[in-house]
Order: sequence, then C-alpha cells, then structure tokens
Amino acid sequence: MGWTVRDIPDLKGRTAVVTGANSGLGYVTARELARRGARVALACRSQDRGQAALERLFDEVPEARAEMRLLDLADLASVRAFAVEWGERRLDLLINNAGLMAVPYARTADGFEMQFGVNHLGHFALTGLLIDRLLASPQARVVTVSSVLHLLANVDLRDLNSQRKYGRWVAYGRSKTANLLFTHELARRLRGRHVVAAAVHPGFARSALHTRGARLVGSRLQERLARLGTRLFATPPEAGATPSLYAATAPGVAPGSFTGPGLLGPRVPRGGGGPGDAWRAPWTRNDVAAAQLWDASEELTGVRWGV
Repeated sequence: MGWTVRDIPDLKGRTAVVTGANSGLGYVTARELARRGARVALACRSQDRGQAALERLFDEVPEARAEMRLLDLADLASVRAFAVEWGERRLDLLINNAGLMAVPYARTADGFEMQFGVNHLGHFALTGLLIDRLLASPQARVVTVSSVLHLLANVDLRDLNSQRKYGRWVAYGRSKTANLLFTHELARRLRGRHVVAAAVHPGFARSALHTRGARLVGSRLQERLARLGTRLFATPPEAGATPSLYAATAPGVAPGSFTGPGLLGPRVPRGGGGPGDAWRAPWTRNDVAAAQLWDASEELTGVRWGV
C-alpha cells in the first residue's frame, strides 16, 4: 500500500491556510489537516459558501480548530487585506489550491487575464506577502496545485495576459505551467532554508471546475458532457486531495517536486499506489524562464519578495 491520509502525522500546534477551501479538493484538504490537529483557515471568495463549508467541517470534525477568511485572488486589494489581517500569526502550511479552468475571456480587478491572474498571480502575491510568516516556522511548506494539463501550453512571456489571442484551454495550460515555474524558482530561492516549496496535481478528480467553464461559455451540451465525464471517470475529491496532503505533511518531500495521485496514471489505482512523482514538461524546469516569470510577476503584482 502507498501513502494515504491515515499516514498524516499529528499536526497539533501547526497552522495552515488553504485557498479555495469552500468545496472540492480544497475543502477535503482543509478537513483532513484539521482532523489531524492543525488550526486551519479556509480562504474563500464567497462569505456564504465559505461559512457553509466551515459549518460542514465542524459537523464532520467536531474537534476542529478552523475559521473562514475572505480572499478573492482576482483582486490584489483582497490579497493584501488578507495578509494584513493575518498579521504576525504563525503560518506553517500554505496550500495554493484555488483556481479557474477554461473560462471565457475576462479580466481580474487589476486588469489581468482571469486564469493567469487567479491561478498564478494571485497565489504569487499571497505567498510573497506571507513568506515572512512561513520563514518564521521551523518546518513550513508551500504547496501549489498545478495540473497535468500544463502540457497544453508553455507560458508566453511576451503576452502573459493573452492580449494577442485567447483560447480558454491554452490560457489554462499556461497558468498551470506558471504554477510549476513559480514552484521551481521558489524552491531555488529557498535553497538552504527550512521552507519546502512543492507542486502537485490532482489527476481527474471530481470538482466544479470541470463544469463551470462550459456553463460560463453558455453551452448546455458541453456542460452535460462535462458532468457525464466527471460522473463516469473522475475520482472522488478525497483521492484528488491526497497529493496536496502528501506534499504538505509527508516526510522527505523534495523542494521543487511535482506529485500526482499514483505512478500508474491520473487515477489512484484500487488497492493502493498512492501519490508519487509526476511527469512534467521540460519547459517547467527552465531556469531562465522561471526567473523571467518571477520578475514579471513582481512587476505586475507590485509584491517584491525578500528572498
């Protein structure tokens, strides 16, 4: 048998932030961290959905120490407010989980292409604003959720906001490549420190992501097909969240690693397998591109890192 959530160590005394924790993989990640004793902040865009998730978590884990905090990754003012309100509190685990997939063209409050802005820039800014708290922890980790669909596209450093041409799946692939390049560069900058930066992918796990894009496009057929495919082939959120939980808590997780739900494919095999090293496109290990994306992200967000 491979690693499972039963192998999560005792997390009492540790504090975690999970973005997009109101549903799906983020909710399961927050719930299991809380189940093992961590104090967990559910960082959610919607007050109502976030509060409902918090109440559900307390129903499932009555002894949980958890709270809900508002965070809109599509608005850098909200990201900054979250960091200010967090203040000098302890932070051991930051799970950059929230994201959008294949949505129609739109812009964030700061004018960035929506998928690049939420999936990459919002998390880049959040991590940068909280890095001092992570560095103050003796064993901190930053886990960023990417996707096997980073294979759809490399980042275009000349057109990060897809102003020349927009394809919703290409933009999604670029944002997920950006997640991997960010982790690659962050791991390099943290070399010799006690903060581990790692990336994961959930495989094809059940999530609202798969139907939201089709719904926003306005295609009932695409939405029905997405629902059918998810129902027939997707794994439960518990399986999709396992790589995040592994990267956040398992011993020996390598800086800059990319973990997926099993070595035999995107689904966790019945009878075991567990999370393991995932294949990634060569361009996600490009040192020059990673450094250039970092510099561009600092310029776009205005968040200058101290590492």
